Amino acid sequence: MSTRVKRSSGTCGARRRPALPARSTGVVTRGPAASVLSRRRTPGLAARALGSGNEERSSSRSRSSSPVRKAVADPEVETSFTDERVEKTKAQLMAELTKEDAPAGFSGLKGKALVLGKEDFPTMAEVADAIPAHCKVLDTKKSMMYFFMSTGICLAMGLAANAFIPMKLAYLPAWIAYAIANGTAGFGFWLMGHECGHFAFSNNLLLQDAVGFFSHTACLTPYFSWQRSHAVHHSKVNHMYEGESHVPKETGDGYAHYMREFRVKFGKVAHGLWSTWVVSTGWVLYLLFGASGGPAYGLTNHFWPKGVFTTKLFPKKWHAKVIASGAAVIGVVGLLAYWAKMTSFWKVAAVYGGPWAIVNAWLGVVTLLHHTDTDVPHLEGDEWNFIRGAFLTIDRPYYKIVDWIQHHIGSTHVLHHINPRVPHYHAQEATEAIKKAFPDLYLHDPTPVHAALWRVVTNCISVKKVTSPVGSRQWVYDDPALESVKLNNRVF
Repeated sequence: MSTRVKRSSGTCGARRRPALPARSTGVVTRGPAASVLSRRRTPGLAARALGSGNEERSSSRSRSSSPVRKAVADPEVETSFTDERVEKTKAQLMAELTKEDAPAGFSGLKGKALVLGKEDFPTMAEVADAIPAHCKVLDTKKSMMYFFMSTGICLAMGLAANAFIPMKLAYLPAWIAYAIANGTAGFGFWLMGHECGHFAFSNNLLLQDAVGFFSHTACLTPYFSWQRSHAVHHSKVNHMYEGESHVPKETGDGYAHYMREFRVKFGKVAHGLWSTWVVSTGWVLYLLFGASGGPAYGLTNHFWPKGVFTTKLFPKKWHAKVIASGAAVIGVVGLLAYWAKMTSFWKVAAVYGGPWAIVNAWLGVVTLLHHTDTDVPHLEGDEWNFIRGAFLTIDRPYYKIVDWIQHHIGSTHVLHHINPRVPHYHAQEATEAIKKAFPDLYLHDPTPVHAALWRVVTNCISVKKVTSPVGSRQWVYDDPALESVKLNNRVF
């Protein structure tokens, strides 16, 4: 039995294509499963290996040469799924995964990213056409308005706290509340520099760099250094070896082994709390030593790209900008030291240090959740390409006030990786266009952010290479706690 489905409407010039017929199970493909299959331009791994009824009449020789079977038999793959597992059509897998109840241990994505192959993703031109042209237009006045808004909110809260909250231990809860509130807004201020670093703020490049340099330096972030490393992050997003920032550890890696032992000894809760602390405070370690950076770049430093630090991340032509950015940050530290001398260390720690720490925590948590979950793979080699890596980014449902004050960075991040030059004030509209054009590729996990964070920090320790049910070689999280994750009585 088969059915014809119409690809989701959008601006990509879609046309009707037949869905891949289900096998003799009698399953009719419809909904998300059918849409994924209907948009395939050429038969991919699963289609070539499984095909339709014609495949069953092919010779044993042609079946044995199937790319899927080769992948399953590849000795370099640590773990692979059984032939019986591979012998399911993608439509059946998608139908099982999109049931009301997701398999235990999966995110709210229900594992759909695991059953998509490289051939399911569109071309860069198709994706570019899906985004309305006006969403790519920069408005300097509007950008400056948001910059002044973020700056004003942070300054107003800082001045109010300095004037009205006494420096007494009894008022510690008030100072903590202030740090959380101003740090949450401060991340929005930092994101103005992020917008500048992506050339998404203004067509006036001098103004753009001036705003970005000010915004990031005030937050002790070296602007040009980060601009370079973040561009690498975008260019190789979700790449297992060439990615930059929040690249997962391989099973067997020393740190991964240590964290597994830590959890065995102290328990899941202690391990989760420790991992949350590491994520929340790891930004400084990333800037100083490249912690969580890609293995292709070695030991890096965002302030001094020479000496014991490798130059792979910061080529020689970037050295002057990196050093200038670092010097500016040191200058701000000097101003903070002078302020502390004129008042007290605790005054500076309370008014500036608390919000700064919360900004760093938001940086770590938000970036982790953009690119990590129990059922979202990382890729390498010819399995990876820019569009597939971008679509493996995850949008999250932040509280509306947080989403607004942080310029929708957490709820429109898939779009941001597809085209980082779309300014934030057009990001929601552009995201809706992407969702409409590619509903089965777009990843949005409805899990509340705090629950998603706990799932990630307690389960996502390290990854191993597997062959997916549709023959795609992927790196997936293999924590023992996820061995209970089953689909049709098989460990997924």
